[in-house]
Order: sequence, then C-alpha cells, then structure tokens
Amino acid sequence: MEYTQLGNSDLKVSRLTLGCMSFGTPNQFQDWALDGEAAAPFFRQAVELGINFWDTANV
Repeated sequence: MEYTQLGNSDLKVSRLTLGCMSFGTPNQFQDWALDGEAAAPFFRQAVELGINFWDTANV
C-alpha cells in the first residue's frame, strides 16, 4: 500500500480510501446500507490490505 502525508500533519494515510456510505443502520439513511455484522468483512479486508483512510461522510 502506498501512503501519503495528510496535509501539514504528521499523519500518514493510505492513498486508497474505504468509502463508508454503504455502511450503517438500514433505513436510517439508505434502505440498502449494511449493518455492522455485514460490513465487518469489508473493514477487515481493508485493514489487512493496509487501508487506514476511511471516508465517513454521509453525503
């Protein structure tokens, strides 16, 4: 995985990000959202691949 510096901070983040709009409580924002149990394999694989940058914006 390639990493880059986040702005002027000392944080190093992966160049790839995991978009999280599809995860959460179904019907809260989207009927098609995956709950925590269904989403866990996606987060597990992202971490195993070195992804440490997650986009948690809901819009």
